[in-house]
Amino acid sequence: MKSLSGKVAIVTGASSGIGRAIAERLADEGAIVVVNYHQSEDKAKAVVSVIQAKSGKALAHQANMSQVSEARRLVVETVRQFNRLDILVNNAGKFMPKPMEETTEEDFDEIIALNAKGPYFAMQEAARVLKDGGRIVNISTGGTHLHFPGATAYLGSKAALEQYTKGLAQELAPKGITVNTVSPGFTETGMMSDAYRQMGIQLTPLKRIGAPKDIADVVAFLVSEEARWLTGQTIQAGGGIVM
Repeated sequence: MKSLSGKVAIVTGASSGIGRAIAERLADEGAIVVVNYHQSEDKAKAVVSVIQAKSGKALAHQANMSQVSEARRLVVETVRQFNRLDILVNNAGKFMPKPMEETTEEDFDEIIALNAKGPYFAMQEAARVLKDGGRIVNISTGGTHLHFPGATAYLGSKAALEQYTKGLAQELAPKGITVNTVSPGFTETGMMSDAYRQMGIQLTPLKRIGAPKDIADVVAFLVSEEARWLTGQTIQAGGGIVM
């Protein structure tokens, strides 16, 4: 039997990149996966088709994770449809490489809403309905430990997410629910520019940038029974870059 058979998982921002890889990996382990997207409906449906072609179960679900009401709705409607929720992966996010001097209030509000506020209230809603032994995984960035300039609002939003992980892990521990963060290093996604790609290769001890599958495999472990003794942790999935 597959390790996640019968379990229901939400993966936000799952129409491409790391989110897509996570959705497909959890489906491979037997989970029913809710593939969340904001605007990329065709891409999300393509992910569902790939999963179904391998006899997996998935559906696409639209929700703008920067809006609290929609973040909550995603959780509520998932439980209404499947009568349970076992796994929440907060992956939806936005990278904003912008110096503080150039960051507007609108920029700041946008990045905080998607990277921190939406996930916070998705976790709040999930905490009410997750089955005992459930799993929450937040996707952050190794950048919060590298402290590179030119992305202060982005790094601050992800640092907040890491702190939410630690606090909620304490609150949900009595129910056996674990909450962890995965912090990718330089990873090949649509946000990766040539300049960042070369920087990542040079700075990462393993001398390559990550693939979405590298991150998905770590997430798959954290939501498995084998990771039951890990909670409140930030796992650096970046080929050793934060060393």
